[in-house]
Amino acid sequence: MSTIPLTVVGAKALRNELQEMKSVHRPAVIAAIAEARSHGDLSENAEYDAAKEKQGFIEGRIADLESKLSNAQIINPALINADGACVFGATIDLEELEGGDIVTYQIVGDDEANIKEGKISISSPIARALIGKMEGDVAEVHAPGGIHEYEILGVRYI
Repeated sequence: MSTIPLTVVGAKALRNELQEMKSVHRPAVIAAIAEARSHGDLSENAEYDAAKEKQGFIEGRIADLESKLSNAQIINPALINADGACVFGATIDLEELEGGDIVTYQIVGDDEANIKEGKISISSPIARALIGKMEGDVAEVHAPGGIHEYEILGVRYI
């Protein structure tokens, strides 16, 4: 498996989720299975089936998180010296040329992406168009809704 890029904040969030899964959700589902077993016949016990299904989901998520964290390449954007280029972890101020809207995005890993927080995935069309560009450049983004052009107003590493 290849390395998975994560920011320091993203890695911390995955570690916190893993800890919660192991210390809160796993014991809760084990208790639910024990409770459902105490009701007798398991062949017609919907509570038992639901608890076993939930246990499968939790164990799968734990394995997924452990795998991602073990293969993570953790990058601290504050330590990047990319001479003003758009790179993973950079926070970029953009102006859409057509509408004049100004937006700010940080390029992060797939698991960290959240457009409402201004975090876009490294594999998104806009991030792919921005990588390697400098302040003042125009990035042409080929998105499902058509082609959009953005001028890069600033690049920060925070």
